[in-house]
Amino acid sequence: MRLLKFLIAGTIFGIILSKAEVVSWFRIYEMFRFESFHMYGVIGSAVLVGIVFTQSAKRKELKSMYGDKMVFIQKDKGVKRYILGGTIFGLGWALTGACPAPMFTLVGHGFSIFLIVIASAILGTYVYGLIRHKLPH
Repeated sequence: MRLLKFLIAGTIFGIILSKAEVVSWFRIYEMFRFESFHMYGVIGSAVLVGIVFTQSAKRKELKSMYGDKMVFIQKDKGVKRYILGGTIFGLGWALTGACPAPMFTLVGHGFSIFLIVIASAILGTYVYGLIRHKLPH
């Protein structure tokens, strides 16, 4: 019963992704070919919402859903790690045709091949956990 709220939120999020056409491989293809503003608008909107939420959380000292105080740690270690991580993320996105959020929605749409993509993402996360201490953070 505790996890029901996550299932409901995920279902609503999946519906929004579907209606916004964010799960469409064609929209992603258009974006990578710089033929349409659609995906850039969606991503830009998400970035703006994230900035507003983060600043609000910092100023109003919001608590997490578990009642813990949110702590924001400033890390100034350069841009190299963001370029490398963004490149790996972008390559994975381009190869699979989906970023992590729509992968589950695409399985829900009947594209069961994305179960392989999800399994690969989980494996990649596990491998990252194994080698994390050797990476520049």
